[in-house]
Amino acid sequence: MSQDKKEKVRNEAFEWIKSILFAVVIAIIIKTFIFNTTYVLGNSMYPTLHEKDRLFTNKVLYLIGEPDRGDIVVLHAPDERNKDYIKRVIGVEGDIVEIKDGFVYLNGEKLKEEYIDEDVYTNEELEIEIGKEEVFVLGDNRHKNASKDSRYFGTVNIDEITGKAFFRYYPFNDRFGRLK
Repeated sequence: MSQDKKEKVRNEAFEWIKSILFAVVIAIIIKTFIFNTTYVLGNSMYPTLHEKDRLFTNKVLYLIGEPDRGDIVVLHAPDERNKDYIKRVIGVEGDIVEIKDGFVYLNGEKLKEEYIDEDVYTNEELEIEIGKEEVFVLGDNRHKNASKDSRYFGTVNIDEITGKAFFRYYPFNDRFGRLK
């Protein structure tokens, strides 16, 4: 092989290596700072999420804004180190959340929760005003002991929220797509 051909092969190999390294660095930056993937373990968000669902979460959203009612969020578990929970935001700063007679009330009005099963009875009786930079979260599965949420560990500081789950990318079936 001539010297020119060897040089050309070496340059081409170097360009490939640079391209691959660049792609890896970009992927690491995206995974670290912008998006993450989440694997669902347990049934606390059933019927919205099922065990083994895989989700994309937006990590940047709450750096520039705050969670909204209805958001499905990933948060550091307040009661278990090195564990994350996936829950739905029910109340935000200044809201009053009340659970009575099996239903959730937000600021005095019964909450319309189309994401839970019809026959679900929300256990516990409580009334709480959400403090500054806090949210009240519940799992969609309200059957007894199905979800560890704000009924048990109280409100969550928004600094403990690591992202908003927004898209189910697995399984590839009728549940694939944007989360509601």
